[in-house]
Amino acid sequence: MAAQNNAPLPDGLEIAGYRIVKKIASGGFSIVYLAYDEDGNAVAIKEYLPSSLALRQPGELVPAISPENLPVFRIGLKCFFEEGRALARIAHPNVVSVTNFFRANETVYMVMGYESGRSLQDHILRRRDKGEKPLVSERFIRKMFSHVMNGLREVHTNKLLHLDLKPANIYLRVDGTPILLDFGAARQTLKADLPKLYPMYTPGFAPPELYVKNGNLGPWTDIYSIGASMFACMVGAPPQPADQRKLNDKMDGHFSKLEGVYSSDLIKVIRWSLMIDPLERPQSVFALQKALREPISDKQGDATLQQVTRKLKNMFSALGGKSNAVSTTIQENTR
Repeated sequence: MAAQNNAPLPDGLEIAGYRIVKKIASGGFSIVYLAYDEDGNAVAIKEYLPSSLALRQPGELVPAISPENLPVFRIGLKCFFEEGRALARIAHPNVVSVTNFFRANETVYMVMGYESGRSLQDHILRRRDKGEKPLVSERFIRKMFSHVMNGLREVHTNKLLHLDLKPANIYLRVDGTPILLDFGAARQTLKADLPKLYPMYTPGFAPPELYVKNGNLGPWTDIYSIGASMFACMVGAPPQPADQRKLNDKMDGHFSKLEGVYSSDLIKVIRWSLMIDPLERPQSVFALQKALREPISDKQGDATLQQVTRKLKNMFSALGGKSNAVSTTIQENTR
């Protein structure tokens, strides 16, 4: 996402019954503020302000939009509002709650619930800076992403895609439970209609279908990003970008380095999620959740086990050992 060069609203500004406290996040598409409502409750307010279309100077409230950018800005405004309205229908503990909308300063603002915590990206980077090994525990990954997928299933049930899933958009409450933030559907709609707002995806976390106009988007699109986010928890960096993978895929080497640090079952789930071909990925969040809970049936893994068993049998036979007992022990220990 492009850097947000627009000046934020001034601290202390009263707007539509809310008092702006400070800017807490920004990107090429919007600015997010911490604010208080009339009852003194903390809220997060997201302001639609794409930096490629609008410019707001320090000390100003209304952004300057050139006539040639105005049609695209208005399309984005409509998409932003429609996306927020769809989110407002979702009441789920793992999806950001949208409580209000208002128009001001010739743009639109989305009011969301505010909770203390930090992003998954911050969590990963702090542990990486401390040299923690493993970077993030497998138990944490399984438990936290199970909650993330509960929220994502609800989003998909409401016929909405996230389209920008990544650790920076997964917020961890103080108790460690996650919330999905910063949906990218409005940006994707803009990309499909008018390519003025590139880039619309985050390299490494975006599947190949997000790199092309009119790509085949669906639940499998978000599933790729889930897999990429789990991978980032393991290594502290996103996977190889999808466009590079199509030319020279180096992911096998990265996965091999994780063997022994994380279970083969978890690595299989992530490999499955990160398939380049959308049809080769899990086609629903439910399928991915099931795979995360249960080992994936892997004939190749069974074949490998049989090969190892045969080798050990031959070795023990050569030594005069009892191969049948060895085989039985191996099978029991791998169940």
